[in-house]
This record gives sequence, C-alpha cells and structure tokens, in this order.
Amino acid sequence: MNAPAPPNLAFPATNLTLQDRLDQKIFNGLYSRSLVYNTCWEDPEVDRQALHLGADDRVLVITSAGCNALDYALQGPSKVYAIDANPRQNALLELKISGIRHLGFEDFFAFFGNGFHPDARLLYRQHLRSGLSSFAQAYWDHRIEWFRSRHGSFYFHGLAGFVARSFRTYFRLRPELAQQILKLLDSQSLDDQRRIYDEKIAGELWTPLINWVLNRQLTMSLLGVPHPQRRLVEAQHPEGVSGFIRHAIEYVFRNLPVRNNYFWRVYLTGSYTRDCCPSYLQKANFLALKSGLVDSIETHTCTVTEFLERGSEPISRFVLLDHMDWMSSYHPDALIEEWQAITERAAPAARILLRSAHAKPPFLEWITVGKNCRPLAEVVEFDTALADQLQQSDRVHTYAGFVIAQMKQHAGC
Repeated sequence: MNAPAPPNLAFPATNLTLQDRLDQKIFNGLYSRSLVYNTCWEDPEVDRQALHLGADDRVLVITSAGCNALDYALQGPSKVYAIDANPRQNALLELKISGIRHLGFEDFFAFFGNGFHPDARLLYRQHLRSGLSSFAQAYWDHRIEWFRSRHGSFYFHGLAGFVARSFRTYFRLRPELAQQILKLLDSQSLDDQRRIYDEKIAGELWTPLINWVLNRQLTMSLLGVPHPQRRLVEAQHPEGVSGFIRHAIEYVFRNLPVRNNYFWRVYLTGSYTRDCCPSYLQKANFLALKSGLVDSIETHTCTVTEFLERGSEPISRFVLLDHMDWMSSYHPDALIEEWQAITERAAPAARILLRSAHAKPPFLEWITVGKNCRPLAEVVEFDTALADQLQQSDRVHTYAGFVIAQMKQHAGC
C-alpha cells in the first residue's frame, strides 16, 4: 500500500473552500448527466510523433469524443482500449464506430463532418442503432435529433457545444467580426492570418464581456474544466483564465497554419470541411477503418484504475489526457493508485502521454509507486525535450503542459 499523498499538495483535497466545494458540486452535476465533449481537444498529430505506434502495441486512451481513438486505430495497433467514466462519451464513440461499419462515406461525413443530416433519425433506426450497446441505444434514441437540429449542427450540442453555440450567437450580433473570423479560417498563409487577426479581430474580440465570461467557473465547467485546473492556470498567468486563453488563441492564429486546424474550425463554425477535418473523416481513412481497422477499438465505461486492475495483458501506450489535474486535488490517493496500476500493467518501455493546465504538473513530484514508495522519476523517464518541441506545433494549444514519459527498462516496482 502506498503512503498517503504528502500534505503540501498544490490543491489538497482536505482544504477546499466553500466556493471550491460549490464549484465541484456544479461540475460533478454537469459531468454526471451530460455529454461533455463532442469533439476531441488533443492534437493526435502531436501524439503520433510521441507514441510511435506499431502493430504489436496495445493502447489505452481516455475516450473523450472518440476522434483520437479512431486516429490511433488508423496506425494499425493490436488494440485500442477507449476508457471513460462518463458512459455518454463512449456512446458517442460507439455511434461513430457503428456509422463506419454501416454507412457510406457521404452519409457518415454528413453526420460527423457537417454535424447535420436531414435523414439522421431514419438512418439511425435502419442502420446505426443495432450496432450500439443498450446504454448507447437509450442515449441516442432521445438525442439523434442533435444531427438535424434547428441549431444547425451536432457540434452545438453537449456542454462544450453549448458554449460554442453561445459564442456563435454573440458573433451573429457582430456580423463584421464573424466575417473576419471566416476570412481568417480561409487564409492560405501565415502572413494573411497575422494581418487579419492583428488588424481585424484581436481588438474586436477581446472585449470586457468576453473576458468576464471566460473567467467564470461555470463557463469552465461547461467546457469540462474543473476548478483545480482553473486555479493552476490562474497561478501561472497574471491575466487569469481569459488571458491564458487569449494568448493560446493568438499563438495558434499567428504562428500555426490555420488551413488544417480543424479543432478551431469546428468550434467556430460548427462543421468541418473535406480538407480540414480529423483523419477518420477523410475518405481513404474512413474506408481503411471500415475494412477492419476499426475492429481494434474496445470501449470500457470505468475508471482507468478499474480497467487496469481487471486485466493482465501489458499495455504499451497510455494516452491519459488531463484528468490527473483534477484527481490530484479531488482524489490524491486515487491518483496514486492509478499510477500504481499503470506501472503494474505497463509493458517494458511503455510510453505515457498526459496533458496538464500546468507547464510542470506538481503531482509528478510527489507520486510514489510500489511497495517501497519509489518516486515516479525513478520508475519512468521524462522526455521533456521532445515534449517541449512537440508542444510548439500543437494546433489546440490550450494546455500549458505536455508530458511524455517512458517506463524504464528495469524499473521493477
């Protein structure tokens, strides 16, 4: 049994303020009843360069919206285990998998590329529903209308979609700003991007109202960001959450080509294009998945620790997103247990990716594993040089920290 987490945690679970507890209850209430993410907000192009996936790899990934699980499946690993404690996230991935198996490309792209299909309910009843688990069937029976909604897109539904829809409404009230954003997204060069952003958008976008909205915890909760992550950002950025988001967006639109940045395109417009979309929405990749690659994916509704403790096959790749930020505050003991399970189930030289609201996640300093409570740094090797390099090309850019770790060959926990 590991020793308890030390008392100098960045955000001790035993020392939450009344406001923290209220924020936590709101976040938990929203999370326990809702689809939080309708698309993934982690760049799989960065992940591919860090993971080096091969045919023998077994990958564990937190499901989120399932886009990246499909991306990893395209690399041809032996297994992709998509794990999420929120069954609605797995229900979305199940719907995508059923669509790949039972729809033609044009219908599939209408669903998940355009976010709108006029015959969504008919196709769901005739082709998609039978391929779903009982929970996913019950969930989509009542929500398949999201794909032919008056709001115009599936991507304006769910919690993150609600925030995107709110911003779309705001932009409709400011048509000139909306027009310039569309011009920015259609830019073909960095020089054009910078000029449009600097001259036409920046001064109009970052108003006191927008800053106020972004600094509210309710907004962050709708985006799937609990209060510990907000506080991590606030501790590092003098202008708070809104300042961090502004600098992240400025970096993306001024330094990275926007023509293939499907993350921000779908968030701002509610749809992808054929040339700017996740890999699973490209026709050749769709057909490759349909031909059998999609069969490598298994969904599991449970925690990471529960999944790891149920099986014995070695896992060679872990993609853990950012959930450890909130675990380090809410459930530090459970975070230690998760790392213990990871080290026990990890294949030799297994690679582990995680993201954080903090450039240097504090919990990596106090996690211990094994009977001898060894510091994590004795068990894994952190590739900070590669992580820092890849972070610069991340097309989302809303995480301050990107961590690449590899199990040491003779770590022996």
